[in-house]
Amino acid sequence: MPEMAGKFIPIIAESPTPADGGRQRGRLYAQIGFFVLFVLAPVFDLLRYDLVAGHAWFLGMEWHVGLADYSAGTIGLGQLWLNIGLKIFLPILGTGAALLWVSWKWGRLYCGWLCPHFSVVETLNQFMRRATGKPSVWEKKPLPTREPDGTRWQVDRRWWLLTVPLAVGFAFVWAVVLLTYLLPPFEVYGNLLAGTPTRNQFIFIAAGTVVLSAEFLFARHLFCRFACAVGLFQSLAWMGNRDAMVVGFARQRGADCNDCYSACDHVCPMRLKPRNIKRQMFTCTQCAQCVSACETTQKDNPRGALLSWVSDAAARQNEAGLRAGKQRN
Repeated sequence: MPEMAGKFIPIIAESPTPADGGRQRGRLYAQIGFFVLFVLAPVFDLLRYDLVAGHAWFLGMEWHVGLADYSAGTIGLGQLWLNIGLKIFLPILGTGAALLWVSWKWGRLYCGWLCPHFSVVETLNQFMRRATGKPSVWEKKPLPTREPDGTRWQVDRRWWLLTVPLAVGFAFVWAVVLLTYLLPPFEVYGNLLAGTPTRNQFIFIAAGTVVLSAEFLFARHLFCRFACAVGLFQSLAWMGNRDAMVVGFARQRGADCNDCYSACDHVCPMRLKPRNIKRQMFTCTQCAQCVSACETTQKDNPRGALLSWVSDAAARQNEAGLRAGKQRN
């Protein structure tokens, strides 16, 4: 075919599919999307309480319970209590019930896949690891300087020049965003851009930035493990279901771990040991970084990874702990 001489069809090389099938990439997109929603929800009146107007906003609509109407005598006490039940308690209880149901079946998915605080935890873990060799100042030993895919990295104290400003920057963003959930967002952002925040706005943002900077630099995953009420109730719901999804470990193939550097332990942002039984993984966020690390390090193993998400009968067997292969009914 001479007419094709000198012509070619450009081919764009496809990026190799990660060993985990893109699970962590998808989780990153979910975290970014939810963080953006967290920041913009007050701007678009999707969810906030306006202290100035004295009422809430929900999905762009004013959300009144009728206190002003009750004070004016246009509605009775019964109607007021009905409004409070339908517009305050019902949404709160419904959201809580949905969160607990998801946790009962699948664990702390909200924490590992959506929570804007946990997004900060993981981001700062990576920067601090570069600066100190450890994901937290409280870690006793530095981590191996390698990734599950075999690539190497080096500890460099100069990463502190990025780590500290990033932590303070996240804290400032959080403080400002939290304030917009209480005051008109355009007033808050307008005052900041003009450099004229009110006294109360300045105090709130300054105090929030200081407190959150300390938390992001020193507490991060410790807050998630021991102080977060949302995480605690999710964990309690998850522990109450023996059939719930859990990271399962193929203990009968434990010898295959000899060729690994315990990558699953080192990637866990909550500093847990993923090969433990469920009751030792109380604060697991189901981020599946341990599963992805195992899939990566065992990609050439014909028998596959040793860690995987399991549920139902497989979850009960995993909970049986060291009595491998013996399922408790």
